[in-house]
Parts: sequence; C-alpha cells; structure tokens
Amino acid sequence: MSQTLGNLSADDAATLRAIPLFGKLSDRALSLLGGAAIVRPVVRGSTLFLQDEMADRFFVLFDGWVKLFRLTRDGAEAVVHVIGPGESFAEAAMFADGRFPVCAEAVTDARIMTLTAEGFARCLREDERIAFGMLGSLSIRLRHLVTQIEQLQVQPAPQRVAAFLLRFCPPGDGPAQFQLPFDKALIARRLGMQPETLSRALAKLRPAGVDTQGLAVTVADRAALRAMAEAAEDE
Repeated sequence: MSQTLGNLSADDAATLRAIPLFGKLSDRALSLLGGAAIVRPVVRGSTLFLQDEMADRFFVLFDGWVKLFRLTRDGAEAVVHVIGPGESFAEAAMFADGRFPVCAEAVTDARIMTLTAEGFARCLREDERIAFGMLGSLSIRLRHLVTQIEQLQVQPAPQRVAAFLLRFCPPGDGPAQFQLPFDKALIARRLGMQPETLSRALAKLRPAGVDTQGLAVTVADRAALRAMAEAAEDE
C-alpha cells in the first residue's frame, strides 16, 4: 500500500521510488528527504536556474517537462536535455564546482520538488545510504549521456526521430495515437538537428505509418516504428 513520506503524498513517494536516485532508500531515508523538500507548481516559461548560478539545490520533476540548455556566446540556446516526469536533475552540480553548467526552463506547466544542498547534507548525516543512492543515479546518468552522444554522432535523423517518438508511444503493437508534449522546434534542438531536417525525417517515417498533424501523432504500426528506430540504414 502506498504511504506518505515526510511532506510527500503517496503518489509522489511512489514516483520517487521509481527514480534510481531514491529507489533503494529506506522509508526512513525517504522521509528525511521528503521532510526537507519543497513541492511546488511552476508555470510554462518559468526559469528554475541560470547557467553559472550557485548550485545550492537540485530537483525532481513530478509533472510536466523542463529543458536544460547552455547559452552560447552569441546568445543562442544549445539544448542539452529535456527532462520528463519522474526524473531528477541538477544533482551533480552540487558536487562539482558548485555552479549550474546549464539553464533550466519549464516548457510546460509543471510540478517540481526542490531539495536544497543544506537540506540534502542534513539528510546525508542521518543516513549514509542516501550517498550510495546518489552515486548509482549519477552512474546511470553517465550511461544515458554516452548513449545520447552516440545517437547524435552515429544514428541518421529518421532513426533518432523514430526512437524519440517511441518514448511517448504507448507500449504494445498495432496502431496508437498520442500528443507530443512540446513543440517541434524544441524536439529538433533536442535531437541535434535543424527543424527542416526534422520535417524530412518525419516524412521518411511515413512508410512506417507515422503521421503528424501539429503535435498530434498517429502511428499505424508500433512494431514497424520500432524496427525503423533500430535500423542501421543510411539517411
């Protein structure tokens, strides 16, 4: 049976349990973290932190989407990652040079848990297993980044787009319909391509039964889309 932990609702506690950072922690450890955390709604367009600001907190996203990006010297955005529900972020910055290496902005309305470095340190003193959970989370994040770099450097655009769509496609085979959570311009930047490249890639997915109308996506055959995502053919 789900239970509340600290300031967290039963649903939020269950979400934390599914995150590698918190998955192996005891109820007591999660209660400590929940008691030190603040859960709040944020509106679309809200800035959570800026590049080079002091990293005195980290976050868990319960609902919505958040983009992480770096600002180039000419003011352009280089999207590093788009955080989805049930993911933690910015935890590593607290243990590096103490400054956020990226900016974070909510691209939809969202609900976010914030835990300050001071609150987290207090929890660490109470339960050392929290530190081991953190190390495991950072290891998983590193593997994810390596995979992401490989995709950007090796996979052709249609493959990257097919894999991205599968992330939002309901499990199973056969037809499916779903909505993309944010606009195609951000999707293109997340996948390391220009908007026109994304449009061409979507066109190449039509033989697999993929049709897009704005943010609405129809997939005629999820198995065919999965095969397209795993293909190694040239763009």
